[in-house]
Amino acid sequence: MHPSPPPRRSSKRPPASLASLTSLTSLASLREEVVACRACPRLVAWREAAEASRPAGFPPAPYWARPLPGLGDPSARLVLVGLAPAQHGGNRTGRMFTGDRSGDFLFAALHRAGYANQPESVSSDDGLTLSGAYVTAAVRCAPPANRPTPSERDSCAHFLVEELALLSQARAFIALGQFAYESLLRSRALGVAAPMPRPKFAHGLEIDLPGGRTLVCSYHPSQRNVFTGLLTAAMFDAVLSRAASLAAN
Repeated sequence: MHPSPPPRRSSKRPPASLASLTSLTSLASLREEVVACRACPRLVAWREAAEASRPAGFPPAPYWARPLPGLGDPSARLVLVGLAPAQHGGNRTGRMFTGDRSGDFLFAALHRAGYANQPESVSSDDGLTLSGAYVTAAVRCAPPANRPTPSERDSCAHFLVEELALLSQARAFIALGQFAYESLLRSRALGVAAPMPRPKFAHGLEIDLPGGRTLVCSYHPSQRNVFTGLLTAAMFDAVLSRAASLAAN
């Protein structure tokens, strides 16, 4: 029997504070830096060539084909970190986890938990908004075979460091997959050096962080993981519910 989904959160957002408005302005500046980045030649070539290899059936709208900034609430207490945009997902739509099967799974879960105003994320203008949550990735360009090189990962790390520093109200972080988990620890984006020895990645693993914050791990909601049953909706709901309770403290 599957556990009941976590209770819905209120969709009403509190009045914006001066701190959240400052963060919003700074995140907008960071977004401009991310979108303009051309630091990794292999990724630039791959993302820009994606439109020519689009599968049949996709709408004729132009591809975004640029790096992707994060999305969500600048005063979020919960932050989810993925691997990188999908070639024909975020790289096509211009919004993280939008337009692919991973996003279908992720945003449906965020909607069940009350963080998203709708369960679908199909285009950058579909009206999706997040309240209390923020979604980003360790690497901002779609990589060939979903595998960034170590140098590409490291070249992108400063964006994640800056972004999480601006999300100063975050109390809980979910690493979506081993790559995101290792990137968070390696880059010190959470303001802490990687524990030594580093705990082995596992679904449900929790790591205490300074300031009463917590990192929680989940299998990545990739099409393969979901189709094979490695990650089920019930499993992800449980991790999300746990992270939500930590974020509320």
